[in-house]
Amino acid sequence: MNDVTRSVSIGRAAWLSNAAQPTTATAAWSAGNTTAHPILRLGGASAGGLALPPADPTPSQLYAPRGVWTDGTRIVACDTGNHRVLIWNSMPTVDGTDADVVLGQADFTSEGPAAGGADTERGLYLPTGVTVIDGRLVVCDAWHHRILAWDAIPTTNFEAPTWVLGQADLASVEANRGGEPTLSTLYWPFGCSSIDGVFWVADTGNRRVLGWRTEGLPDPSQPADILLGQDDGTGREDNRGEGISASSFRWPHAIAGDAQTLFIADAGDHRVVSWSPPPVDGTEPADGVLGQDDLGSMEEFKIRPQGAQRMRFPYAAVSDAERLFVADTSNNRVLIWHGIPRGGAGQPADTVLGQPDMDANGENRWSAVTDDSMCWPYGLSLAGDVLAIADSGNNRVMLWRV
Repeated sequence: MNDVTRSVSIGRAAWLSNAAQPTTATAAWSAGNTTAHPILRLGGASAGGLALPPADPTPSQLYAPRGVWTDGTRIVACDTGNHRVLIWNSMPTVDGTDADVVLGQADFTSEGPAAGGADTERGLYLPTGVTVIDGRLVVCDAWHHRILAWDAIPTTNFEAPTWVLGQADLASVEANRGGEPTLSTLYWPFGCSSIDGVFWVADTGNRRVLGWRTEGLPDPSQPADILLGQDDGTGREDNRGEGISASSFRWPHAIAGDAQTLFIADAGDHRVVSWSPPPVDGTEPADGVLGQDDLGSMEEFKIRPQGAQRMRFPYAAVSDAERLFVADTSNNRVLIWHGIPRGGAGQPADTVLGQPDMDANGENRWSAVTDDSMCWPYGLSLAGDVLAIADSGNNRVMLWRV
């Protein structure tokens, strides 16, 4: 890395203003939008190139973070490799700032699944997705096959969650509750989102997406109302065991959208599929796809120039009223559509972040780690014109002004 040693020692007002400029000398911050630029880094620098973080965690270190949430004031990151969640109660003004709160571990220096194996009720195992719904912190505790919630964003370390979905209780952690799938069980839930009165879960290991029609979070004992990706609540084969279609998934991973369109990042099929309007009962096939030529195609473009229409393992998506952002993970970039693509196939992105042009796809541009390069971006969150990116392969969370 070119060290990322710059100190972003600015107040929040300046941080949110257009005066906040990066200091790294890079020819272009993005293609098609030269105003986009990184403004803050959380996590340790990888001096000299890609490197695993130290074996002993710290309050500032991140190890392969896969999820992030921000409202422009606070930041929550799934520090996935350290099996914990870190919380910054106010917006940092300096790169590498220590987190204020840790969940999933007893303190900032402990690590290991289930708080070192001793506490499944408060411990985490590869937490991946994170959001806040009606003031409640929600975390996808993926390899414990459950989703957890706290009544608020915690302010003390190692707080116990108050709600669990996918398990009978906080002590239980077996996939599909130790049996076959039902509409009340989960297997590797990697992402969740609340959109227009529906709580959606990407139940990745069961190759499906579940929806609960509820304001806020559903009752933990309530089976899902909507099933996408499988014929019934007991199925879990890739693409329904029949091949890719408008009604199947391989690895659904993240959900975004609004009252008009639902987007699902189907990472294993190298595409983002959409429904306009959102599905009501799960019988409706998708009517839109990005990353492929049509809803019956699944081609991975490994060697050829990627272009603005292709994706490899897109693991995250987030949107607002006018833009859609997709973490095109294996192409080491974030794609932006200015204007929400509603239906149809193969609409090209308008802007790329992390690469010099739409055809490039190298990890850190096949060069040193820089402020504006990416290596396997895995999670996204949007607050106004601030985009938070869980830059997993670089062991950091980056904030960009977009």
